[in-house]
Amino acid sequence: MKSRVLNKILLIVAGAFLFSLGINYFAIPNQLSEGGVIGITVVLHYLFGWSTGLVNLLLNAILIALGYRLLTKGVMGYTIFGVVVSSFFLWFTEGWGAPFSSDSLLAPLYAGLFVGAGIGLIFRAGATSGGTQIIARILNQYFGWSMAQGILVADVIVIFASSFVIGIEKALLTLVAIYVGARVIDFIVDGMQVRKAVTIISDQADDVLELINSHFTRGVTVFPAEGGYLKQQRKVLYAVVDKQEMVKLNRLIQRVDEDAFIAIHDVRSAFGGGFK
Repeated sequence: MKSRVLNKILLIVAGAFLFSLGINYFAIPNQLSEGGVIGITVVLHYLFGWSTGLVNLLLNAILIALGYRLLTKGVMGYTIFGVVVSSFFLWFTEGWGAPFSSDSLLAPLYAGLFVGAGIGLIFRAGATSGGTQIIARILNQYFGWSMAQGILVADVIVIFASSFVIGIEKALLTLVAIYVGARVIDFIVDGMQVRKAVTIISDQADDVLELINSHFTRGVTVFPAEGGYLKQQRKVLYAVVDKQEMVKLNRLIQRVDEDAFIAIHDVRSAFGGGFK
């Protein structure tokens, strides 16, 4: 139990540091913005020179109060910690960055990479760094939206408003950073658990099933089916495996039936039945 809590704390600290680097080392020196509360924070920094760490902490207080009523106490506890640590690192890393001069496209790419990696690590710890991430977690918990989808929608709204301060060109580059960040978040939160669902139609389904059961610890579901053209009775096998197991599975199936029909589908997450 203690080691699990410690791992979550370390993930939040590491994520908060990467997040702050993305803002203070890449975004602000290149006059880029961000989405959500941190985007408002950055714009206020441009207009008045206010500390990003302090403003981020103050603005998040409202959303924390909202999230505290809707989310579990465990999630909210880690979120409060994430907000405090993120605000600290935003304050600590102020002035670290310098603008890119040779390729302006590098700035949004690296900003999105660092911000996305930081937020992704914080999400994996079961927390958020505040802002629209609290809203995204609420949408995820109650409506099934992915974290990246919730953040992207809220961020685009803030970016549109910030374009009146940083200009259209910088706002468009900021959208690039947000898109990159959203993809990185999805990879860190879900990408390490990518599964493949496999549908197998074979005249030798029993032999294929026996071979899969002898080489994998995954369950296989057997469906009775009828061919639409020849009206032949067949068995359809359905299994979910890890992405790295697909090559082995294909070889096993081909060993039994070279003419087997195999359909492979991406699975975002899988729980139970041997999956953690």
